[in-house]
Amino acid sequence: MTRTTYRCTCGARLEFKQDLEKEDALTRRRWKCSQCGTPVPGQFAEKISHQHPS
Repeated sequence: MTRTTYRCTCGARLEFKQDLEKEDALTRRRWKCSQCGTPVPGQFAEKISHQHPS
C-alpha cells in the first residue's frame, strides 16, 4: 500500500496522523495542519489519519 502525503500551503509535508489536528464538527470530522492550522482536504486527511510511522 502506498502512503498518502499532502503538502500544506505553509510548506509542511503531512504524512502521518500526528501531522494533523482533528476538529470535531457537528456533521463530520475536519482536519487541520498541526503546524499552521490550515484546513486539509478530507480526501487526503482521512487517508493520512490512518497512517502511522513504522
